[in-house]
Amino acid sequence: MDYLCTTIFEYQNSNRMNLHGVVPPNAQLETTGISSTGNVYANLSPSELVQISLERNLGTLSDTGALMIETGEFTGRSPQDKFTVEDELTRDSVDWNQFNQKFPKDKFEQLRLKMIDYLNGRDIFLQDNFACAHPNYRIGVRVVAELPWSAQFASNMFIIPTAEELVHFTPDWTIYNAPGFRANPSEDGTRQHNFSIIDFSRKIILIGGSGYTGEIKKSIFTILNFELPWQKNVLSMHCSANIGKEGDTTVFFGLSGTGKTTLSADPERMLIGDDEHGWADDGVFNFEGGCYAKCIDLTEEKEPDIFKAIKSGAILENITCYPNTVKPDYSNCTITENTRVSYPIDHIRNAINPSRGGHPKNIVFLTCDAYGILPPISKLTTAQAMYHFISGYTAKVAGTEAGVTEPKATFSACFGAPFIPLHPTYYAKMLGERIEKYKPQIWLVNTGWTGGPYGVGSRMKLNYTRAMISAALAGQLDHANYNTHEVFGLHFPESCPGVPEGILDPSSTWENKEEYLLKAKALAELFNKNFEKYKGKASEDIIAASPRV
Repeated sequence: MDYLCTTIFEYQNSNRMNLHGVVPPNAQLETTGISSTGNVYANLSPSELVQISLERNLGTLSDTGALMIETGEFTGRSPQDKFTVEDELTRDSVDWNQFNQKFPKDKFEQLRLKMIDYLNGRDIFLQDNFACAHPNYRIGVRVVAELPWSAQFASNMFIIPTAEELVHFTPDWTIYNAPGFRANPSEDGTRQHNFSIIDFSRKIILIGGSGYTGEIKKSIFTILNFELPWQKNVLSMHCSANIGKEGDTTVFFGLSGTGKTTLSADPERMLIGDDEHGWADDGVFNFEGGCYAKCIDLTEEKEPDIFKAIKSGAILENITCYPNTVKPDYSNCTITENTRVSYPIDHIRNAINPSRGGHPKNIVFLTCDAYGILPPISKLTTAQAMYHFISGYTAKVAGTEAGVTEPKATFSACFGAPFIPLHPTYYAKMLGERIEKYKPQIWLVNTGWTGGPYGVGSRMKLNYTRAMISAALAGQLDHANYNTHEVFGLHFPESCPGVPEGILDPSSTWENKEEYLLKAKALAELFNKNFEKYKGKASEDIIAASPRV
């Protein structure tokens, strides 16, 4: 077995160091069960992994030096093919549902051995990283990948060990990632040939049949959503976070496509992270070491920090170029609308290191309302905050998941139902306790449609949303005059600096206000129907925050 060794490499403009190509003494590949006679590329630098991808015709370079790849059949997550091994640890703790599907232990082991047999004889790309920027909660993650750009993605998205940490690295979790391996559903117990399966007891994750890199990051998010709240009393959150000049922390909850990455990459604030965080007794910390931003219609004018982060070391996914050039065409959705870029967090010039902040002063719930009903910004009471957190209303944005081709209204508990193994009320209770203790101001921000539903109205302008959030965080809306929505009971300001009059009241943006009211009541009925399953564990105050039909 040929172990490729290089020298210590230091990232430009970064304090993070890595020892590339060296397999740590306690981490021989044989511990994974693989006995390959191919090369083992262990902990290579991004530039080395890029070079291998180029040599093997697995990608091309953009005009800014980013690696451009195509993930193949899957350009988004496939939540219907996500499973959890049922055993003594998970049987009574996991909230079994359409996202947490049971998988037999024996079938898992059978599939693991099949994957090992598939990887035997192939080149392996092994990447060791950490998750969690807080030292008290940090875990070691080893990715055993079939493709070089999958390993590079792991290097981008997780936290790179120092040279000394790498030599003594011991993984807490191991991910087997083999996009080329296809399961046999009739033999292996999967739904189809692709799968993502977590074994919480053995701390092993199997990902096969899909090259979509987001499956790697979301598998780790899922295990942290199990271990941290249940075992460490840390609230895990599907949110971005940043810090203002006065040291004030803001977190932005929301599903993919609602604006977490875009709105947290604020040039006036320091970025903690763009997607996954924990809220511990001493504040907020990032789970990751990188960002995974949507690129559809990306421009330097609208999102300068993300645009400038797309350089050497970044990975562009499923993006085409302008004809006869290597310049990405971010408006082109020929492959998918879920075009993506991953990059280390230090590609953002104002990212804070370490990726930690204090207790939130403001919490923002982001929703992409496909019906154009909710106000663009509302101030929530504690009861309303709990209601909307449990409800998690938004729209699945086209391309984010397999089979979604246009925005579709949905309810995703805690703004992240596909990734939460415990019952939603478990996380809601933890959030409520922290709201009561630390008294953050809570806002509901609609980044979706205005002037009518999808197909009639238009998406809320980004500069208007930025102006509303900036005003909220600066305290400019604390003493504003507020109106109350007659159906949802939401309190929205009459005016806001930088926002035209008439935008803040959603009913005034519709041509027919009677039609607006009918549609608002129809959406309210969807809210109430969805919340029925949570009523038994909700307080009277939270139930009273339901919309009125």
